[in-house]
Amino acid sequence: MSQNSETRIGHQPSSAHGANRIESDTDTFLPSSQPNEVRIAVLIPCYNEAVAIAEVIADFKAALPHAIIYVYDNNSTDDTLQRAREAGAIVRTEMRQGKGNVVRRMFADIESDVYVLVDGDNTYDASSVRAMVQKLVDEKLDMVVGARRAENEAAAFRRGHRFGNDLLTSFVGVLFGRSFSDILSGYRVFARRFVKSFPALSTGFETETELTVHALELRMPISEVVTPYGARGDGSVSKLHTYRDGMRILMMILMLFKEERPLAFFSILFALFSVAAMVLAYPLVLTYMESGLVPRFPTAILATGLMLLAFLSLVSGLILDTVTHGRRELKRLVYLSIPAIGQ
Repeated sequence: MSQNSETRIGHQPSSAHGANRIESDTDTFLPSSQPNEVRIAVLIPCYNEAVAIAEVIADFKAALPHAIIYVYDNNSTDDTLQRAREAGAIVRTEMRQGKGNVVRRMFADIESDVYVLVDGDNTYDASSVRAMVQKLVDEKLDMVVGARRAENEAAAFRRGHRFGNDLLTSFVGVLFGRSFSDILSGYRVFARRFVKSFPALSTGFETETELTVHALELRMPISEVVTPYGARGDGSVSKLHTYRDGMRILMMILMLFKEERPLAFFSILFALFSVAAMVLAYPLVLTYMESGLVPRFPTAILATGLMLLAFLSLVSGLILDTVTHGRRELKRLVYLSIPAIGQ
């Protein structure tokens, strides 16, 4: 198959039956009822992954023999580019530093029906991709997340990463009502209409959080598949900074909460300002009722200012909630204008 076109998997004319289909040991990879061809593109964002990238490409070629594999290099200073080309991937570059910038470029450039997004560090299990794509196609989903499970968590996850992941995942669940068990997984399979409706505003590792919230807010059909997760190989170094990137992910969650749930966000501010104002005003009111005087006049001004801020926050939330509702309707219409997988 030429590398100049996307992978096509599905029904072909009888003369080419099976030539462009993925076969499992016992059954065809895609259901026999699938009327159209399904193109698959594997997207691998990379920064200094020369140690692992060739093995990642080889593993995904074996798992999806007809998939087109793209490696987007993000200013690597090692031999990532050369080794990716030698391994048979289509190699492109993105000069803006940060995983979010690379994801935005990949989603904009590449046309396909199914997109597999995976890191180039060889920690994800390539054999799981068949089940993930199968689930996406069979159930007509928009995103399937590879939920990481490590046999040796101490080796696979750096200190504090598992706790931080669980904490941030729970936080997203509280703020947005429902979530996945692993929102920070870099292993995902998407349908085209997810990719082409995704705004991709983040610049760094917080892009996984943005992907998750985008799916939850538009109420897309989504699912998870548990996948093994392993340790990096010798010489491979994680680019994730535990505290700095963890704080950026937390700030992204809060920003998305403000943008997507403004009434809830500003109602919290309303409650905080109101409680602070009443705590400050309570002794002043008691004194005024007893003596008719207002002591500590600066405190009275502060309490009044806080109460004004409280109501300004509430009004802002009401106004922005109306704007957000209209914006969400527009995003939903754009999403629905893109055909579902198999159509």
